[in-house]
Amino acid sequence: MEHKPFAWPQGVTVADLNARSRNTLMEALGIVFTELGDGYLRATMPVEARTHQPYGLLHGGASVALAETLGSSAGALMAGGSAVVGLEINANHLRAVRSGVVTGTTRPVHIGRSTQVWAIEIEDDTGRPVCTSRITLAVLPQPPASGG
Repeated sequence: MEHKPFAWPQGVTVADLNARSRNTLMEALGIVFTELGDGYLRATMPVEARTHQPYGLLHGGASVALAETLGSSAGALMAGGSAVVGLEINANHLRAVRSGVVTGTTRPVHIGRSTQVWAIEIEDDTGRPVCTSRITLAVLPQPPASGG
């Protein structure tokens, strides 16, 4: 699949994305945005006790959390002030990881007015594929209401 470069909104930085992650699941899992490149967004997550399942392997749900974080964050940047929410996510877990850091990279498949689709590839420290995922987002005219 050919990836075409596109422009992120002016002035956005990985520092901004990381600041938004404070006091969230992303912070609890150690997810850190590392690169906002030409047509992609990248983040890392440690593979350790807080992201393990009982067998000492990276939990599939942690991989999905990294994938959804990347896709939703990229989608929000491209939504032009609108909010995005996940409609569907899938993940194929390809390789077990016991330690180190995994790196996820998302790229757009489709950026429309009402929906977006993002592909996410997660790799281990040596660049071997760990998980491949795809998320479909709905673009909302305004952020969802917060509160209990």
